[in-house]
Amino acid sequence: MGFAFNLLFVFVFLPLLVLLIVTWVVIRKKRFGKELGYLLLGLIGLLALVYLISTLAADKVLQKGDYYGEYIIDRKYFKGKQADWQYNNFRFKIEKDNNIYFYITDKEKILKTYKGKISTLKSYRSERLVIDMEQPTFHLLQSNPTVYRSAWNFYLVFYSNKFNNMYFKKGTWKSISN
Repeated sequence: MGFAFNLLFVFVFLPLLVLLIVTWVVIRKKRFGKELGYLLLGLIGLLALVYLISTLAADKVLQKGDYYGEYIIDRKYFKGKQADWQYNNFRFKIEKDNNIYFYITDKEKILKTYKGKISTLKSYRSERLVIDMEQPTFHLLQSNPTVYRSAWNFYLVFYSNKFNNMYFKKGTWKSISN
């Protein structure tokens, strides 16, 4: 659980539980038995709530298979003309055969394709994406992306010396109206 919860358990719940059990055994009154039952129910409910919250808030653990799919610029991260232009000009796809295809586009039309291979590093809890592109390659693909995870999904950030950070998320490209 957490340090604060452990302190609360050891210094509040446990002594109160022992006190109520001893009082109930010595006095044999129904009231103490009810209080003991309420305390145990509250403790079980608190443990269940803490477990549920920690499970829902935990970062997504990525495996190689999670990276397969199509990626587009995340226009919600930074809104505006630059994000729309990036969305219409860059996207990529990672296939199950570990090939990556990075597309330079003019909206729906693919102008140029850069090919490469992907692998993952398993030395971390969540696997890290490693990209090995055929040379020459596009400036955006000179280094591996940074992976940012949340409880539900993840996005890849590529550094570009021309555009700075570019944020990609999984998704299918669809025409946008400017």
